[in-house]
Amino acid sequence: MSDVYDRISEIRVVPVIAIESVDSAVPLADALLAGGLPIAEITFRTSAAADVIALLKKERPQLLIGAGTVLTEENARRAKDCGAQFAVSPGLNPSVVKASLDAGLPIAPGVMTPSDIEAGLSFGLKVLKFFPAGAAGGPGMLKSVAAPYMHLGVKFIPTGGVTLENMGEYLQHGFVLGVGGTWLAKKDLIAAADWDTITENCRAAVAAAAL
Repeated sequence: MSDVYDRISEIRVVPVIAIESVDSAVPLADALLAGGLPIAEITFRTSAAADVIALLKKERPQLLIGAGTVLTEENARRAKDCGAQFAVSPGLNPSVVKASLDAGLPIAPGVMTPSDIEAGLSFGLKVLKFFPAGAAGGPGMLKSVAAPYMHLGVKFIPTGGVTLENMGEYLQHGFVLGVGGTWLAKKDLIAAADWDTITENCRAAVAAAAL
């Protein structure tokens, strides 16, 4: 599990993707790779998600593939079965966390309060998604809510309202493992097969993360 998060800490930016068609999966992966982001969080917001993950696992094994919007125990088990290497959820549902861990699938559930963080710690989790980061108060709020837990080695992946312009405000903090964002590969760009724009978005994010 630590290997997955080590890779995320190196990549620093996680594209959060809702993809409607399996046919778009490989061209999308190639656009991400060309832009320097060998990672994708494929959300379970579409019926194609599991098939997309399975296809990418087979066709683009160099891509670190996660399952997002994992809301149920079935989602967790299916994510593992189709080849996802990590899971992300918007909130912390104990049954979903347990199902993921029982399946050997690292999960970063969404947290926003100290109580949420402590619930995650009770499962032995050390990587948590801060969501919705922007609406919850941004980098200042995350710094405040994370402070009592820093000595435990907890890391966060802020997502929700993170942009190219503000991602550096999060990444400057040592307790931020990486950031997640939907702006890198939005649904309309995927639907239009605008792979060049997605690649450029990724390149810009990689450059910003390096600052």
